[in-house]
Amino acid sequence: MAKVNGGRLFARALKKEGVEQIFVLSGGHIMPIFYGCRAEGIQVVDVRHEMAGAYAADAYARVSGKAGVVVTTAGPGITDTMTAMAEALAQGVPVVHIGGAAPQGESDSGPLQGQVDTVNVLSTVTKWSRKIYDTHRIPEYVSMAFRQAYGATPGPVYIECASDIMKTLVEEDDIYYPELYRTEAQPFGDMALIEQAADLLIEAKSPVMILGDAARFSAQYPEAIAELVDYLKIPVMSQVMCRGLFADESNPMFKIGGASLPVADVVLMLSVNNDYRVGKARPPLFNPQAKLIQVNPDVSRIGYNAPAHIGIVGGATGVAKQILEVVKSKTAKKEDLTWVQKAGQRAQAAAQPYVEGFTSNELPMNPGRCAYEVGKFLAAEGQDYTVICDGGDAAQWIKAAVVAHRPGQVVNYGPMGTIGTGAGFSLGAYFASKKPVIYYTGDGSMGFYPMEFETFLRQGVPLVCVISNDSSWGMIKLSETFANPEEVKKGHIANELTHMFRYDKFPDLWDGYGELVTDPEQIIPAIKRGFESGKPAIINVEVDKHNMSPITKSFGGAPKKE
Repeated sequence: MAKVNGGRLFARALKKEGVEQIFVLSGGHIMPIFYGCRAEGIQVVDVRHEMAGAYAADAYARVSGKAGVVVTTAGPGITDTMTAMAEALAQGVPVVHIGGAAPQGESDSGPLQGQVDTVNVLSTVTKWSRKIYDTHRIPEYVSMAFRQAYGATPGPVYIECASDIMKTLVEEDDIYYPELYRTEAQPFGDMALIEQAADLLIEAKSPVMILGDAARFSAQYPEAIAELVDYLKIPVMSQVMCRGLFADESNPMFKIGGASLPVADVVLMLSVNNDYRVGKARPPLFNPQAKLIQVNPDVSRIGYNAPAHIGIVGGATGVAKQILEVVKSKTAKKEDLTWVQKAGQRAQAAAQPYVEGFTSNELPMNPGRCAYEVGKFLAAEGQDYTVICDGGDAAQWIKAAVVAHRPGQVVNYGPMGTIGTGAGFSLGAYFASKKPVIYYTGDGSMGFYPMEFETFLRQGVPLVCVISNDSSWGMIKLSETFANPEEVKKGHIANELTHMFRYDKFPDLWDGYGELVTDPEQIIPAIKRGFESGKPAIINVEVDKHNMSPITKSFGGAPKKE
């Protein structure tokens, strides 16, 4: 009878889930997993900081629609991931985190990296956290972890295994490998409520659909979304994880919904978490007379912060499919474009502050112009590239400047506002799609994990990093000019950085390409030269220190134009 250790059991269980790579940082407590993955043909992608590895697993899930896996060593290797786990939890991203631990046989005797109850610590930033005490049960716990990660609201989970448990050899024939332990089905809605929702939408004069981030993981019937939108002429607002998921954004219907929420009479909310990003589904962002159809597979999300005039427990695309079928049985396809045209006009007016930044000819250049030039490059030569949006103000500009043509093409942090995610997100996004990456960031966020450029080099990631450099923590610095003007008059505190620090010199370390750019007309040529170098490249763009995105203005409480 053959014997197998716990590391190999982990690898086999991951392989059964279709895992093709894990994101890791070297550690003695977890080496058996690495060896097991090598034996099972699972790629081990190693990083320079565990947080970046956890961000990579997160972005892998956002882009691929499948859970990402991060493996960390005991003690500090585990606690190093706390913010990344919190980001995945807040955004609802399935990440399976496997942690090592000091030998079980040395419990309470002061072993190396065994002083912290990491299972308890990780339970505060995950949906589910468990420790494995028996080598035989490793496959069972892996199956439980994936089932929990893909729950009604997806999210990160944590399982931990001590090094002696992981190294123990057991008889292979004694191992129970769970089969058929989770379903990929999504729940369908109650038909009585589906009928009510269909009637509301048919009678609506100014409907809007919101595609919530969580719809990324209930996308089994994507064609239903686009068909329902077209059939009833419903303008759409897409949160970032749904951009490009159900339609190419060259279809304007999927970009014009947000500005019309204040006048919408019916809002179909598919897998939306009613947090601050949608104004908690309350006035002034929402029309106080609007009827809200809230659809979510997680019943606890229905009625959260705002009334659910119709609350349907179900998956986003499954319920959309049901509503579409009922609508088609009751009414002909709408041809009147009056509401769509009004929504388009509202969207155009709302976008005008961005357009002003995009078209500015100021020098030093407006940060919006920097993002716009990157968007032009992508439209012309990189329509399939992945765009990573990092930084505070920088992320707001680039999100508005680019178009998503496919699922997972635009990746941005969630409601935590976690800047510094860009390096890890870039790595995970690349391994999910194998598409070239534009890593767009501010100079502040660039400083979090710059050594991951060595990871990009080692892993062969085709990447150009564009830094919108305003020599500060721009979102805070600029918003404070409105929030605390009297304090700002005394001078800025802790939100300015070295003027035009030469991040573009970093690639000299690996004989790569870096360039300092001050002329907006040189951004696209510089990006081209960066990709042509065949190595990770950095384009350091000087932007002005006073212009800010509309989001940052609102964040600081800027006075509104009359």
